[in-house]
Amino acid sequence: MTMPGKNHRGSRLAVWCAIALVAGCASLGPQLPISATDEVESESLVFGVRTLGADGEFELLSSVEVARRLHAALGERPLSILALSSGGASGAFGAGALAGLTSGGTRPQFTVVTGVSTGALVAPFAFLGPSWDEEMTGIFTSGETDGLLQSRGLGAVFGSSVYSGEPLQRLIERYADDAMIAAIAAEAAKGRMLLVATTDFDSGEPVIWDLSSIALHGDKNAKLLIQTLLLASASVPGMLPPVTVRFRSQGKVRTETHVDGGVTLPFFIAPAPEELPQVAAGGRQSAIVRVIIDGPLRNLPHRTHANALSIFSRSLSAGLSYVTRTQLESTVEAVRQQGISLEYAAIPASYPLRGAFDFGPAAQRSLFEFAASCAAAERLWIRAPAGSGAAVSEQPSASRGRTCPADDSFMGHLAALKN
Repeated sequence: MTMPGKNHRGSRLAVWCAIALVAGCASLGPQLPISATDEVESESLVFGVRTLGADGEFELLSSVEVARRLHAALGERPLSILALSSGGASGAFGAGALAGLTSGGTRPQFTVVTGVSTGALVAPFAFLGPSWDEEMTGIFTSGETDGLLQSRGLGAVFGSSVYSGEPLQRLIERYADDAMIAAIAAEAAKGRMLLVATTDFDSGEPVIWDLSSIALHGDKNAKLLIQTLLLASASVPGMLPPVTVRFRSQGKVRTETHVDGGVTLPFFIAPAPEELPQVAAGGRQSAIVRVIIDGPLRNLPHRTHANALSIFSRSLSAGLSYVTRTQLESTVEAVRQQGISLEYAAIPASYPLRGAFDFGPAAQRSLFEFAASCAAAERLWIRAPAGSGAAVSEQPSASRGRTCPADDSFMGHLAALKN
């Protein structure tokens, strides 16, 4: 799996640490659960995927083992990977893109779907395919996201977050129901994988969870654990409360505190690019990698109101755009070294986003419909071909409203910067 360098991870941590200042408090509060030293050290040296086995115990799979299992399940079929990024309220973009790919008849079945933060919330729908589009569309176009940020008032001074986590938890519980868990389990039995990232608050390290294995082997505990991990992956520290995760590993129950996966990873590819299969004989692609960035890769100058929330939101957006762009560049380069093409999409800088936390119905519907229209018109993807060629897309036709991702000249030349 692709991981940012230490300097990039440090920049990302610095950006997210600023969120804690929003609370403006010095309350000690209750102590959060802490992992035993031996538990932290046992996983800190190896980055892999926490997968639930048939025995009800989690094991840590290396990227090599993940690749081996996928190859065994796929045979000669190509490996298709979709990565969905963090992005706060901009998750409507990724959801709309999926719906537009369906209506345009170009949506593939992904072998592996990975998600971080808001991308993790959309990932189950991406994994399950077009038959779940109606429910996904309803979340972003019928006002279900309204009120996700419910202020805790004075409780924020003495608690662990500015906003309550209950609205988001209720939303997750409403859609991640028994039917969804059963559907994920059925696809997991075919060898497909659904992965999401959280951040272990104690160690500060990213953790990748195999939700497909939990659905397949988790029995009656599967739904609750999957709901908990989705909530943890999207719980921005300081904004929403940290989430306690309990699971069995090495013969005992472990208790950990997890927060937003976007603290340490903007997005990730699994298996790691170096484990992806090389291009097959005759030039046939043996792997296809796609990335949807739920946010812009740069920020155009614009006026900002002189208040704390506006300044904070603007600073956060700038920091996340830079770190995500850097991660995308390194991912493109790593995938190219395997002779594999990569397609990506992000929100054009010209799109009028109104902040990372604007969950209002009008803003969500507009962004969803924008992405859907671009995808349906085949104006979503920018292709970074294998080798040393620059990123390419078809030449944009005459102006037809807003600029779609494939028409954005900055994003179109981004991949060429690493050549």
